[in-house]
Amino acid sequence: MGLKGSGKTKQLIELVHKACDDEQGDVVCIEKNAKLRYDIPHKVRLIDASQVGFDGYEFLKGFISGLHSANYDITHIFIDSVLKIVGAEVDGRMDDFFEWCEKFSEKENVKFTITISADIAFATDKMKKYF
Repeated sequence: MGLKGSGKTKQLIELVHKACDDEQGDVVCIEKNAKLRYDIPHKVRLIDASQVGFDGYEFLKGFISGLHSANYDITHIFIDSVLKIVGAEVDGRMDDFFEWCEKFSEKENVKFTITISADIAFATDKMKKYF
């Protein structure tokens, strides 16, 4: 979590490369636009959220569930700038989404790495446990 220009995407790219090298399953990256197309390995399933029409956390949860249902080999899902994807601000719905991701991760053995473009001062106590 950090403001624009704080290095979140660069760090995410490094983590995507590491996941591709270290993990045995498939890696997925969801982003607002296809700007990472040339920065991440071609074997990563890159999803341009602007082409899908995400309209909130419930849609994103359903989308992730559908991805996993179609491919049980997914081991890691990266979400770049989740607030931009779902069109939201930092609030309790984000806490609920993170808790959902944690439960999904435990149940399905899928890791999540999520970036948030917002001032870290707005992070809730529930969110801070994931930093």
